[in-house]
Amino acid sequence: MTPRDARPFKLPWRPGLSAAAISGLLVVADQATKAVVQSAMTLHESIPIVPSVSLTYTRNPGAAFSLLADADPTFRSWFFLVISAVALTLVTMFLRRVEQGDWWTLSALSLIMGGALGNLVDRLRHGEVIDFIDLYIGRYHWPVFNVADSGITVGMVMLLGQVLLQRRPDVRQAADS
Repeated sequence: MTPRDARPFKLPWRPGLSAAAISGLLVVADQATKAVVQSAMTLHESIPIVPSVSLTYTRNPGAAFSLLADADPTFRSWFFLVISAVALTLVTMFLRRVEQGDWWTLSALSLIMGGALGNLVDRLRHGEVIDFIDLYIGRYHWPVFNVADSGITVGMVMLLGQVLLQRRPDVRQAADS
């Protein structure tokens, strides 16, 4: 075989398998970290890790930023179950439309799916989500979050970045045609 015959290695395009692998790894990492926190810490215990970062064991019955935390527990349970089902259905629909070879979009959607599944597992098991990553500067704290939340955030930032950085055709050039 000559160097001319050699081809660079390319991952096969198997979007369903790839999405399941990425989402599955995120769910495993999320649930494993939550299990360690739950077994090693008491509720509301905080352990400083590095400046401005602590492990702080909390439970969030609401959504992001504790939205609906004070709502009726039965309503909250059904509401989050329906919202999770709708979100997972939409992400699955988007995953089916990812163009061949578009690993960026596939990865972003898979992170969102894995994060949604990780938090759904918590809601089904505990009725609330376990959070433990505490970022702060002085007395100003970002709401405590977890690995699943990180996956959702990173996936959304990836999609937003892709949309904002995508080259758009020159409008003037199209108007001249």
